[in-house]
Order: sequence, then structure tokens, then C-alpha cells
Amino acid sequence: MERITWDQYFMAQSFLLSLRSTCNRLSVGATIVRDKRIIAGGYNGSIAGGDHCLDKGCYLVDNHCVRTIHAEMNALLQCAKFGVSTEGAEIYVTHFPCTQCTKAIIQAGIQTIYYAEDYKNDPFALELLEQAKVKVEKVPFDKEMFDWNYEEKTVFIRELFEKLHDHKLTDEMKERYWQKAKELFPKI
Repeated sequence: MERITWDQYFMAQSFLLSLRSTCNRLSVGATIVRDKRIIAGGYNGSIAGGDHCLDKGCYLVDNHCVRTIHAEMNALLQCAKFGVSTEGAEIYVTHFPCTQCTKAIIQAGIQTIYYAEDYKNDPFALELLEQAKVKVEKVPFDKEMFDWNYEEKTVFIRELFEKLHDHKLTDEMKERYWQKAKELFPKI
């Protein structure tokens, strides 16, 4: 197995963080990096101790959920809370940042934004990034490279090959294995 690149590594961290999101509309993760070291991470969610979208539903104003703090802001606020400088850092975000997060990223002195997925990329945000000379790069990222069902799939395949080797598959067993295969390997 080849080592993943630094960009893939930090983007993977962002996708992992996005799994903690408490907003129903979109799960976003952000990782702030300086000198190839993670200095902060965040996901979109409610204030500490506050109601979560998952529990109370999204609180929409002008079609935006105002209950949550965006992943980028949570990561930046974590740096502020613990006195960690973001000057010259990079940020890896699962989705292109909104305009408000873009402005905060620029003001925090972050030099590069890496993102994996386009999401309502605002032309004004792009204009601001160009004015501030902040580099923006889309990082191709295949979420399927991380297989959360690896062990279960390995056991399944081992059992399947043992049964095939024995040639003792009943129609019922074939159907059960076929259903399990479709569950573990959705693309078949």
C-alpha cells in the first residue's frame, strides 16, 4: 500500500471531523495545519451545551442554519481559545467555505485553503481570496479509500470462499451471501 499524500492525510482528518457534525443539512470538517502539523480542527455544530440540529432541527434564517457554527470558525476559535497563531497556516476543509468563513480565514492570516468538494462557491468569496492573495486549491479526495467495514468485509469474503470451496451452498445461502455482498459492496 502506498502512503497517502499530505493533502490526502489532512483532508482525511477533515472528513473524520465532519463525522462529529450535529447539523442535518451538511456535515463539514476543517483542519488547520502549520508546518505539516495539525494545530486545530473543527466541525459544524452548535455552541457548547446548546441545542443540536440533530435533536431540535435546523434553525433557518434566509435559508441558512443559524444554530450551528461552521467547521472553519470552530477550528479558528479553537486556536483563539488556546492562543495558537494561525499566521501563515493552511486550512483543509471538506467543502468550499462560505463567504463569512472565507473572511475569517483571510483575517486569521491563513495562506492556503484546500477543499475537497464544491459547495455554493460564492464569486465574492473567490474575489476576496484573490485580493488577499490566499491560495485556493481543490484536492481530489476519494472518501471510499477509507473503508469503515474492512474487517466485516474480510470475514464475509473468507466465509464466502470457504463455502464456495465446499460447494455446499443452498439457494437460501446463496441469497443470504448475495444480500450481504450488496450491503458491504454497494457498487456491485
